Amino acid sequence: MIIRGYKISDTKEIMKLFYDTIHEINICDYTQEQVDAWATKNIDYEVWHKRLQAKLPYIAEKNGEIVGFGELEADGHIDCFYCHSKYQRQGIGSKLLIYIENTAKLQGIKRLYAEVSITAKPFFETKGFSVVREQQVERRGVWLKNYVMEKYL
Repeated sequence: MIIRGYKISDTKEIMKLFYDTIHEINICDYTQEQVDAWATKNIDYEVWHKRLQAKLPYIAEKNGEIVGFGELEADGHIDCFYCHSKYQRQGIGSKLLIYIENTAKLQGIKRLYAEVSITAKPFFETKGFSVVREQQVERRGVWLKNYVMEKYL
């Protein structure tokens, strides 16, 4: 597996990974209504294309397939952090997070934080993140529980 920068040609594959992971993995902790609001069936390509060009995520790639992606903002915020639904519990998220942490350190970032799903909370806890607070977020008129978590580097 390699970790590399985002390319414009990655957009559709990232959109599919995002949708599939939420609908196949996060469905264990959220209702159908919640996952449908979180990741709609009709994802807007232009919105994602612009978003990804602005965020420039790190891409985990295995044998030419995108198996994960994560975004690091200048203030230490990890926005999206997803691993492919078919590649869960294979160390991809761990390697991607280590890469993000090392990048953050090189940029002088002292604290990482993220809004983490119920599903991802145990993963982030094992990586040294702690819960700052539980919160309810609204997506397309539907409320979802998640956690603000942080880790000092």
